[in-house]
Amino acid sequence: MKCHICDRSVSSFIDEKTDITYYFCSECEYIFKASQHYRDLSDQKMRYDLHENDEDDAGYQAYFQRFLDFVLPQISEVKTALDFGCGRSTLLAQMLKQNNIACDAYDPIYHPDTLDEDKKYDLIVSTEVFEHLHQPKEVFESLTKRLQEGGYLALQTQFHPKDTEAFKKWYYHQDPTHIVFFAAKTFKMLARYFDCDYLDDNGKNMVLLRKRIKESV
Repeated sequence: MKCHICDRSVSSFIDEKTDITYYFCSECEYIFKASQHYRDLSDQKMRYDLHENDEDDAGYQAYFQRFLDFVLPQISEVKTALDFGCGRSTLLAQMLKQNNIACDAYDPIYHPDTLDEDKKYDLIVSTEVFEHLHQPKEVFESLTKRLQEGGYLALQTQFHPKDTEAFKKWYYHQDPTHIVFFAAKTFKMLARYFDCDYLDDNGKNMVLLRKRIKESV
């Protein structure tokens, strides 16, 4: 078995409570479930429909504000953005607009027809999306292609505990739609693969990267 991110050989372990096999890459610290546990979009929608994300709820607004408080102080000259995998709500896009950043919202389930294939952005945000992806490396690459040179990619997904026994007790992998798991090192490797600079992380669940500007010949 090879790692989806760096193509190195991976080791495996089993969560005895669920009998689910996980694979761990010691090179880039990526973890993924065995493929038979992957969920298609219809199964994921059933799970997402249970979420009660009220855009007028102060707690929900604060959740996204924490993300923006990490991202916005570190970026500059950003006028356009894309919220990739926004879910049913477009609250984060609305909050970016309040910060004078025009933001499109796309989600393959709830807003599937909003993506302009030719449009590029100064900023792409994606919160609580990457843990659901069957092909995270390919999606990461596709997002960098949608960025202007010098544009920013800001992601939020929980960093896993690197210890196997701690991972088994971790709440995040117990959601059946969460199938792949990352560490800061995983995103640092993706950054190297796709010509991005790794700017910062919060040590918990947020990373900020920037697409390199090509040097003129």
